[in-house]
Amino acid sequence: MNASAELRSDIVAVRVERKGAVQVLTMDRPERRNAFDGAMTQALDAALNEFEDDDSVLAAVLTGGPDFFSAGTDIRVWAGEPTERGGPYGIAGRELGKPLIAAVEGAAAGGGFEIALATTMIVASRTAFFSFPEVGLGLIAECGGLFRAPRALPLNIARELLLTGEPLPAQRAYDLGLVNRLTELGAALPEALAIAGRIAAQAPIAVRETLRAVEAAYPADDEQRWLETSTAKERARASADATEGVTAFLAKRPPHWTGT
Repeated sequence: MNASAELRSDIVAVRVERKGAVQVLTMDRPERRNAFDGAMTQALDAALNEFEDDDSVLAAVLTGGPDFFSAGTDIRVWAGEPTERGGPYGIAGRELGKPLIAAVEGAAAGGGFEIALATTMIVASRTAFFSFPEVGLGLIAECGGLFRAPRALPLNIARELLLTGEPLPAQRAYDLGLVNRLTELGAALPEALAIAGRIAAQAPIAVRETLRAVEAAYPADDEQRWLETSTAKERARASADATEGVTAFLAKRPPHWTGT
């Protein structure tokens, strides 16, 4: 089989395609808009472990397909436990040693936005949008959004997104520097592949060391940030409002907040 078209079918909910020295990881749970359950978390973790451990793969692209990126957590069943190497969703706590580019079409909502923030770069089509809808469910952005959004965006913009749940359109995200490349509908994946291909053509050690040094140039106490996020998560999830928010969402009705 031609390596450029080789498909792996043994990883449930995440398709892995090899294109020379680049892998394409496609989240593939369309019936739930690529929302994560435990199996999908394990699948993405396995795919990323394989990417990181295979020295012949020099860069990767993460996509959700042509219609949407990811709706984050499937709150009917939740996203399973964080993985050992990848953390939440198999990616949000991962220290990437190679470039991973997100190719976003449509919604990157909640955890989907947090997954995009955990990658090295973001390419988005004009139809894409990013949002943190958790406050509308009585929850918080649990998987890195509370500290990665203020790093990637101006602080007041990050506050606005996290506190209102309002979407950030792709054009605005590009203007603010969150999105590296803005494309027409359907072109996010080809553009991300083009960037990944250019990276893969460079010296592998130089790319790896550059990525490591760039990340080290912006030190952050992520261990403390995760602890603070965990505290906020526990307090939010223990509230009556969280129960009401999730119940109302599943029932497709407005929530009735009590502030308890």
